Amino acid sequence: MILALKLVFVALVGYLLGSANTSIIVGRFYGVDVRKHGSGNAGMTNTLRTLGKTAAILVTIGDILKGIISCLIGMYLVGEVPGIGYLGLMVGGITAILGHNWPVYFGFKGGKGILTTFSVILMMNWKIGLVLFGVFLIIVAITRYVSLGSIIGAALFPVVSLIPVFNETYVFALFALILGLMAIIRHKANIKRILEGTESKLGQKKTG
Repeated sequence: MILALKLVFVALVGYLLGSANTSIIVGRFYGVDVRKHGSGNAGMTNTLRTLGKTAAILVTIGDILKGIISCLIGMYLVGEVPGIGYLGLMVGGITAILGHNWPVYFGFKGGKGILTTFSVILMMNWKIGLVLFGVFLIIVAITRYVSLGSIIGAALFPVVSLIPVFNETYVFALFALILGLMAIIRHKANIKRILEGTESKLGQKKTG
């Protein structure tokens, strides 16, 4: 019962922290709602295109920090659960991503949550995080599609988590699957544009 209450508290805090969508907050200092410009996505890539490098750096820091903080709260409040691992960390992380994607403060219209997802993956298992980041860099270098790199990295997370060398639990793999699916679902419009050949490439000012 106490564990369940702790997990509910961690989930609530994680969601509320995640709902503090950094790109929307930073955009307000510029007098701009990034959701009304470029691709319409409240995330770092669209912030870079719309507001420039300084704003994008601030968004990057904010999105990563809220994932880390949510995970740390869950890890220290719940601790390690025998046979499962750091359940509180995973719950805090996944709810932070939910908050970023569907923020209660901003009409449930947020971003795709890739930076926050990446920070959560690093907190869950930094070795897996580095492997997926390497895959992301390779895909982006070859195709110049940031979205495609994110999609493939997300899709591989549950697969890589099952590799014995990482010594993770099936509960971990389940959370990895949920995180991966959330990222892919949020990129469904990007997937359509990639198939149509209209997705914006890295370095292009044209948005889509």
